[in-house]
Formats: sequence, structure tokens, C-alpha cells
Amino acid sequence: MQFSNAFPDRLAAQVRATGSAVCVGLDPRRQQLPAGLQPAASASPREWASRYRTFCCGVIDAVAGQVPIVKPQAAFFEQLGPAGMEALHHVIQHALQADLLVVLDGKRNDIGSTAEAYADAYLGRGGLSIWGSDSLTVSPYLGADSLDPFIQCCDERQAGIFVLVKTSNPGGGFLQDRLSHAGSADEGSVYQAVAELIKQQNASRCGTSGYGPIGAVVGATYPDQLADLRRRMPNAWILIPGFGAQGGGAEDVAAGFDEHGLGAIVNSSRHLIFAHQRPPFQQRFGAPRWQEAVAAATAEMNAQLRSVVGGS
Repeated sequence: MQFSNAFPDRLAAQVRATGSAVCVGLDPRRQQLPAGLQPAASASPREWASRYRTFCCGVIDAVAGQVPIVKPQAAFFEQLGPAGMEALHHVIQHALQADLLVVLDGKRNDIGSTAEAYADAYLGRGGLSIWGSDSLTVSPYLGADSLDPFIQCCDERQAGIFVLVKTSNPGGGFLQDRLSHAGSADEGSVYQAVAELIKQQNASRCGTSGYGPIGAVVGATYPDQLADLRRRMPNAWILIPGFGAQGGGAEDVAAGFDEHGLGAIVNSSRHLIFAHQRPPFQQRFGAPRWQEAVAAATAEMNAQLRSVVGGS
């Protein structure tokens, strides 16, 4: 099977073309929208959905050409019901039209035919799926077989997934750090066992970039584990959340990249899309010029990552 046009190779090409490893998280929070986009207190879910759509499309316009990929967070749209889901679909399509890759952050999974339905719904651009996203975040905690429908869909539609391995939240260790006793001696924790599964599944699926379609989510708030997981999964793209508002910095994420400056994308949401609310962008731009603040904050993050990441 030929994987040269698959998601991991397209992601590598986009990272090289933009000179950026930034993934912009599209998390439209009601209270933080710019003043000009805040509807009346009595606004309906449909009105809020319209504002979310306008805001997220404005963010996309501000970062297009600066970054390779965006990550809409499905929860904020689902919160608004059917109107929110219509807005999410429009945002995904707007990103694709802006030549950006899309990872939908839905953390989906189930077993059997339900997992097949999730994979069919979300994975594949260009009419291959209803939602049209290039990739999807997926939970592995229903077992290895629950990932099979998503991996099959990646093969058939040249899409990708990002599997939760070591998440950025403080409580993630409750399950992820537990000893698994399921594999070899160096496969001590649950998250290490998941990493081994990802490496194995990618082994026969790597494209010209050297990476396979099954990526991993590893938080910036755990830099030592990130370095270990980069070694354990040399053929997996790593999606690194936790930069900026959650406390992670450029030095914390450097170990996620390979020697060519590839292999990782670093997500930032609030730190970028609401930059107009934090200094010095608040003083320079303020709410009326919030898109300029987004563009400037993204350029700043690009520069911070370039200062610690080698290669191209």
C-alpha cells in the first residue's frame, strides 16, 4: 500500500512550507470573545453559534500561511446544539479552503460498529467524510481493538489520528502512569504501553516523511516524559498541548522534535486566539484589532519555537 500522500507527509510538507510547528486551537469561549462579537445577554444558541463561526473564521484568516494546522475543539460547538454543529462544519471547511490542515479535537472512541461510525464521520477531506477533517483525537482506553476502525480509515482515506498518551492535565497520571504489566520490561506504565502500540501500528505505514498516520498526544507540562516518548515513538507525530496558558514553554517542547525539526506540532489555544486580552497585545491592539493580535501572537510563538528547534 502506498502512503506517500497520506496525512503525516502532508503535515510534514505544511510544516516545511510555513516554517512553523504551531497548531492553533480554536476554542471559542463565550466570556472571552472580543467585545465586538459579544451578542446580547439574551442571545439564542443560534446567535452564539454565528458569533463562534465569525470568530473562528477570523482566527483562521489571521493565521493562514503562518501555521500548518488548526484544531477546532468540538465541545464548545456541541454546547450550542445543532446550530453549534453547523458552525463547526463551516469552520472546518473554511480552514480547508485556507490551505490549512485540520485536526478535530473530539477525543472520540467506542467499540465495534460505533467506533466505525465515528471514524467514518470525521476522517477524510474532499468529500470522503461528512465532517471532512484530516485527523481526529482519539482515546485508546477501550483497548487496542477500539483503534482498529480509525486506523483502517486512515489507510483508506489518507487521514490521521492523534491518540491520547500522556495528557497535559494534572490528574492524567491517575490512569496513564499506572503500571501496566502488559508487555516488555521497559513498558512499565499504561502510557508507555500505548506508545508501544502506536509505534507498532505505524511500522508498516510510514510515508516519505518517516512518519505514520497514528500520532500521539503528549502534554508540554511533562517535558521529561515527552523526551522519553519521542524516543519510544520515532515514527509518530506528536501533538503537544499545554503551551502558553497551561504553563508550557518553548524549552519544554523542544524534546518532542526530531533532528530535522519535524515530528511534533505544538498546540496553543487561549494564548493565541485571545491575545488581545493579555499584555503587550492588549496595549498594542485591544479588542477592535483582535485579529492583528492573533497574528502577532502567532508570529511570536513561531519565533519562540524556532529558537529551540533545530533542522528545517
